[in-house]
Amino acid sequence: MSPGETTNGALWENDEMSLDPDSLAALLRARRTTKKLDPDRPVDPAVITELCTLATWAPNHRRTEPWRFAIFTGEGRHRLGETIGAAMEASGAPEFKVMKTRTKFLRSAAVIVVGSAPGSDEIVSGENRDAVAAGVQNLLLGATARGLATLWSSIARPTDPGVLDLCGFEPGTFAVGAIYLAHPTGDEGPGKRSEPRITWHS
Repeated sequence: MSPGETTNGALWENDEMSLDPDSLAALLRARRTTKKLDPDRPVDPAVITELCTLATWAPNHRRTEPWRFAIFTGEGRHRLGETIGAAMEASGAPEFKVMKTRTKFLRSAAVIVVGSAPGSDEIVSGENRDAVAAGVQNLLLGATARGLATLWSSIARPTDPGVLDLCGFEPGTFAVGAIYLAHPTGDEGPGKRSEPRITWHS
């Protein structure tokens, strides 16, 4: 083992982890939302678990640990679509949207529904959702580093009791999104972003 190297491969200098900024920037820019997902090639369950663990290392005010995860593979993807579709139908959603939802989760090998647990008041609940959203970014970057494809989709009825019950989430949880996770079937190519809008004060 090299001086300053830990057993997990992280490099430390003066008790602080040293990262290559260019490599980090490249990873951030490499992340893509994609529909080029392989629905048939399974993703290693240990990798999915590790990605969920990475999500929990996001900033979390008050250390409420609000993240909740439900992983759907195989026929579980069909049950997820049917449950969300039923919630949409009950609320009067257009039939074509309901039909699309019933089958759309089958296009990915795995789907991770990420929930944000309710807080003690409106402010804490909002902070919880911020922490969970930051956690989702951790998960997406971890997947990108492993060569996996992802798509972060919203959930049409994120507080529906039937959806929360299927996911094993407590009442009051907000389903922040469904993360499609799969091996890629192609490349999305380079991304594009506008320059940030910054106001300087000095």
